[in-house]
Amino acid sequence: MSACVPARADSARTKHVHQPHSPPPNGPRRFRVAGADVSAAIAVFLIALPLSLGIALATGAPLQAGLVAAAVGGIVAGRIGGCPLQVSGPAAGLTVVTADLIQHYGWRTTCAITVLAGIAQLGLGCLRVARSALAVSPAIVHGMLAGIGVTIAVAQLHIVLGGTPQSSVPDNLVALPAQLANLHPADLAVSVLTLTLLLLWPRLPGRAGQVLGKLPAALIAVAGATAVAALTELRLPKVDLPSWSSHALASLPDGPVLGLVAAVLTTTLVCSVQSLLGAVAVDKLVAARPALTGRVKRSNLDRELLGQGAANIVSGSLGGLPIAGVAVRSSANVAAGAVSRNSTMLHGVLVVIAALLMVPALELIPLASLAALVMAVGLKMVSLNHIRTVTRHREVLVYAVTTCGVVFLGVLEGVALGIAVAVGVALHRLTRTRITHDDTEGVHHVHVRGQLTFLAVPRLSRVLHQVPHGADAVVELDGSFMDHAAYETLQDWQKTHTAQGGSVDITGRRPGTRISEPAEEEGCRCRPWTPWRNHQCERPPKAPPPGTDGQAATDGSPGGTLGAATGPNTTGTRDTRGATGPTGTTGPTGASGAADGPTGHELARGISAFHRNTGPLMRRELARLAREGQQPSQLFLTCADSRVVTSMITSSGPGDLFVVRNVGNFVPLPGEESGDDSVAAAIEYAVDVLKVRSITVCGHSGCGAMQALLGAEHGGARTPLQRWLRHGLPSLERALPDVDGDEQEQGREPGRARPRLAGRGAADTAERLCLANVVQQLEHLRAHDSVARALGAGDLELHGMYFHVGEAQSYLLSEDAEGGVFELVRETNLTA
Repeated sequence: MSACVPARADSARTKHVHQPHSPPPNGPRRFRVAGADVSAAIAVFLIALPLSLGIALATGAPLQAGLVAAAVGGIVAGRIGGCPLQVSGPAAGLTVVTADLIQHYGWRTTCAITVLAGIAQLGLGCLRVARSALAVSPAIVHGMLAGIGVTIAVAQLHIVLGGTPQSSVPDNLVALPAQLANLHPADLAVSVLTLTLLLLWPRLPGRAGQVLGKLPAALIAVAGATAVAALTELRLPKVDLPSWSSHALASLPDGPVLGLVAAVLTTTLVCSVQSLLGAVAVDKLVAARPALTGRVKRSNLDRELLGQGAANIVSGSLGGLPIAGVAVRSSANVAAGAVSRNSTMLHGVLVVIAALLMVPALELIPLASLAALVMAVGLKMVSLNHIRTVTRHREVLVYAVTTCGVVFLGVLEGVALGIAVAVGVALHRLTRTRITHDDTEGVHHVHVRGQLTFLAVPRLSRVLHQVPHGADAVVELDGSFMDHAAYETLQDWQKTHTAQGGSVDITGRRPGTRISEPAEEEGCRCRPWTPWRNHQCERPPKAPPPGTDGQAATDGSPGGTLGAATGPNTTGTRDTRGATGPTGTTGPTGASGAADGPTGHELARGISAFHRNTGPLMRRELARLAREGQQPSQLFLTCADSRVVTSMITSSGPGDLFVVRNVGNFVPLPGEESGDDSVAAAIEYAVDVLKVRSITVCGHSGCGAMQALLGAEHGGARTPLQRWLRHGLPSLERALPDVDGDEQEQGREPGRARPRLAGRGAADTAERLCLANVVQQLEHLRAHDSVARALGAGDLELHGMYFHVGEAQSYLLSEDAEGGVFELVRETNLTA
């Protein structure tokens, strides 16, 4: 007891030093910036500086406003926002909105509108409605950006030609012929030089191009044009940065209330949607980036909205442009290897330093060069990839209407028009249903194309009653939705038609659209390509045939015999959960061995189900593969065990895998095939003819071949199975101890490190042998000439895999550790 007293006293003394269950303090934490963040901040700063000035020029705002917005966007939005790697600042998507506000209300009122828009964003962030902004159709967003890009490009074209832009796109187009007749050669020459450098700089050839290409093209284009203009002493308008002491700040808004409310809503909408979509895009870029030096959290969209709102409040108060997430700078930040929000904040600090110390250098930049830069950015906003995407999804009308609306009416009007058209298109698709009827060789086909709702019930009922009584009918549902009214109409007609002696087969594009089964298949629940619980048809069990035990193995293994695991089913008993037992499948349909009728009937039933349900879905893809031939990317070598379904565990389809299956997933060494060259021939064909890029050897738990290896006597090999199992003897030597049993009893590891699973030990000797067998067969693969040549040329990769049947989990071999470690493939890794 006395020993406990000092412990309590020590706890009492230390209780006030730090909180319980927390580590002791290690002194003040020093702020550190990763080297990757520093280099990324410099790259983003070099891009942001000319773009900020150019966007300010395009809006008609004071040029300092662009620098203020860039600095505030980097520091405030970077610190508070929910997307660590998104870079915020003056965005090209806001150019048209801001220019219109400045023209109608003046600069100081525009700053006040920016502040109010920031307050509105704070409110939306507090209400946690950020996700709802993503419900806007991508066609509307892309159309809005394309319309803004066209507006920017047309306006900046006048500055490129040495003139002054008008207030709208129609006015700019009308004034363009006069501007072309009165162009200024100096401005045009500087603009052409800027565009040329912008286009050619990323395409410099050779090693020098790889080194110089790391410098931002925007910076090189503006710097090059500025240097040429200075050296040739061209007379043309240049950047004019007034003293910061005369910088205009926000004032109380002045104007009609409804107009100001519409201006605030427009600014809030454009800023929020662009920032949220940018955050989602940045998450995709980060996920696709290889081997990160640090983990980057996914975006918190509500917090991002709060950060954007705070940044707009600060920017508007300090006389800066509206702020939103910028795609170009964010992409550069991710590509430069940034690992935290420090890169965004540091880029903002660099903008502040440049705005204070680099004024003389900035005032050498020709306005025509900045206009050419912004015009190029505007043209890039009209993305051909976006146009192809919306065309493929049949939303080109929404895209075109939104674009034209933004160009000729304004951003808010164009977006509202696009939303109206998108709703109209959705309603049209929902109500447009084509129902046709034809008679082919006595079978009446009713084909329904489109969504089957109550609006289509009268037409459906009229066509169904055209089918004669007692006839064979097939109803094909080619749609993804059926409401209750349509379902009842189909079901009632099917019951009536069947009662009158006819037959009805109702099929659909999706599993589960079948109304009911034909009479002869009552009780059958087989569905191809669906979750496989209760996949088999329930049949009354028969007594097990002589020589079988009638019981399914409870541990997923065949009880030490090879045939039960890798050959046809002999147990014939389903487990009590209704799912297929460990060895309870045979034939393509997976029908139970205890099913009534001959196996030929089960085979025909399975083929019939494929023709009815899966065949229509696969016919077009299989026809393409038949025309083009197979071009698989992987050779997958695995065991013949019926429980290992390669397409299921790899989520692959026809044409993806070249599969070789044998007992024990063995790869015989060259020259030791014992009269069987099939595996070596498949390897040679896959590598030399099909040009596969990877080979995977997959073992699995409960393998009967491994059980047989452990229990068999290897002195004489008389049967084909015994001769084949000799190819597993090297695996047996790798897995079992190569010293006497004394070391094993003392807990010491045998001489050579054995493959193992990450996070846990092998369940038994059979599992240890399965893991060793995968590693050993990979070594055998390397001994084949075709594999060795492809590996030497860098055209081929080898992978090891272990599939645990009972856990439905896969492990991939990592050979970095001694002996090899099989690491579990986690779901989060699938997005990388």
